Amino acid sequence: MALVPCPECGREVSDQALACPHCGYPIGGGGGYEYRSERQIFGLPLVHIVSGNRMDPATGRPRVAKGIIAIGPIAVGGLALGGSAFGVVSFGGAALGLIAIGGVAIGALLALGGMAIGLVALGGGAIGYYALGGWTLGAHALGGNAQDPNTIEFFRRWFHFHDGGR
Repeated sequence: MALVPCPECGREVSDQALACPHCGYPIGGGGGYEYRSERQIFGLPLVHIVSGNRMDPATGRPRVAKGIIAIGPIAVGGLALGGSAFGVVSFGGAALGLIAIGGVAIGALLALGGMAIGLVALGGGAIGYYALGGWTLGAHALGGNAQDPNTIEFFRRWFHFHDGGR
């Protein structure tokens, strides 16, 4: 246990406290888990995992996993997995990346999600150059509101679908 300054009132508080006993500011307490591999690539840990407290009790700032492989409530990396994920390939509630998969996914190339925005977007709501979903918007869109036959051909080639010799 260590004493840290409360981000709200500045008085000393246990880093395990759920809230500051002086002003009631939520500290988060209960610790958490953090793993950072010793091996680094491009100055980033190969693996960085954060769990538990969303806020760092020492700084009062959100705890962010940053690494080639990053896993945490907020994850930033080559492969990012988290509630909010930002990376080359990202998986999360909100995902942003070259390839993004999540509840809300924004991908420069590919986005898969409840709401997907990307060059190729697949989702309940999809916005993209090629968009496939329940509601779609794009140059080539196929969904409940749009029927572009070029989109069918694109996805057939993209997924290597075969129609049984027809």
